[in-house]
Formats: sequence, structure tokens, C-alpha cells
Amino acid sequence: MTVRETEITMGVKNESTVQEFILEAFPAVQHLGNLLFLVHLLAYLASIVGNMVIIIITWADHRLQMPMYVLLSAFSFCECCFITTVIPKLLSIFLSGRQTIPFPACLTQAFFFLFLGAVIFFLMAVMSVDRYLAICKPLHYASIMNLRVSFLLIFLCYSLSFIFFSGMILRVSQLSFCGPNIISHFFCDLGSLIHLSCSDTRSVEIHFFFLTSFVILLSLIVTIIAYSNILATVLRLPSAKERQKAFSTCSSHLIVL
Repeated sequence: MTVRETEITMGVKNESTVQEFILEAFPAVQHLGNLLFLVHLLAYLASIVGNMVIIIITWADHRLQMPMYVLLSAFSFCECCFITTVIPKLLSIFLSGRQTIPFPACLTQAFFFLFLGAVIFFLMAVMSVDRYLAICKPLHYASIMNLRVSFLLIFLCYSLSFIFFSGMILRVSQLSFCGPNIISHFFCDLGSLIHLSCSDTRSVEIHFFFLTSFVILLSLIVTIIAYSNILATVLRLPSAKERQKAFSTCSSHLIVL
């Protein structure tokens, strides 16, 4: 065997690939596992039931099958999926004490957390635009917003989120992990995962930062602009009753925000 072959063999032996990660969760209160399990389980079930009630009522009552409530039910469905990516694994940690998660499962959880989180932000922006059109452009609202447009916007939210974060996860999956495997979080946070890599992660970190910033800032800017126009329009209404009626149409979205 040549010297070069010996060096390669030794390098391979020294660089072991991490097959699973440890979710540190809440190390300071690990002795309260059963209590934390119960609290988080009740909160999780309450959230699921609350969101499912919104979805069922929206689709059971034909009078509510309009853009505003369709978007709200889409938001509720996405929120159910979003918390389900994190809470069941956390509950299993509290119950069994097993904090390990395989690398593929970790990447899958990170993807769905970011994907569904981005969908939620996009849906909030779309709901803001819907309320803007309803209050500021009431004569044109029916011709612009209908069920077909609502479903198209929901599909667009999912498509953009999938395109953005599937590429991000693909890049992270190609990184090498050969050092520490402890994630200081209760789920597979992608930022923490990237920092554990022994590869050069500078470009991946920049990509991740700009991607998440774009999603959050775009949603925030659209919502601020929409509600600034709504507020200006409502304040110009002559009577307090009209102003109250206009604001009441935004109540469901404001509660969500």
C-alpha cells in the first residue's frame, strides 16, 4: 500500500459520519418529564381541536364558503400540520426520555417546520390583502376575490414554500457531519443543524439567512401596507357605526395575527 493510500484510509477512519442527533430539549427541567408531557399534550390537543372546529364549521356552513373563511380554514389546517411536525416528537422525549433522532428524520422535521412555517407567513399576507380589497376596494372585491382565486393563492403559498426550502434542505443534506451531534433545541432547528457540520457552511448559512428573512419580511411588509391602508380608509368613514362594522370584518384575521 502506498503512502497516499494509507493517508486516505486513515482519513476515512478518523472522519466518522454522524447517523443520529440528540435533541437537548429542556435539560434544566428533565426531572419534570411527566408534568411537561401532560402540559404540552393538553396544549397540543387544544390547538388541534380549536383549528379543526374552524375547518369543520367553515366547510359545513355554505354561507361561510367565501374567500375570507376559506383562507382562515387553510391557515388552521396548516397550523395543525405545523405543530404536528414538532410536538409529537417532543412528547415522546418527555415520556420515554429518548432524545435521539436519526439524521433523515431530523432533516424531514426541519424541512416541514420551515415549509409549513413559510406557508403560514404567506397565508397571513394573503389574508391581509383580502381584507384590504374588501374594505378599501369594496366595489371591485367580488370581481377580484372568489373561491377560485382563493384556492389559487393557497396553492401559490404552498408552491413557493416548497421551492424555497426543498432546495435549502437538499444543500444541508450534502453537508458532512462528523463532530458534535447535540442540537440545543427541542426540535431539529436547521440553523443549529448547519452549525454542527464539519463542512464549509458559509454559503449555506447566507442562503438560509436570506431565505428566512425574505419570507418573514415579505409577509410583514405586505401586512403592514395592507393594514395601513385599511386603517386610513376606516378613519375616513363618517360614522362610528360604519368604522366598527369595517373593523369587525378584520377581526378573524387580527385574532390570527
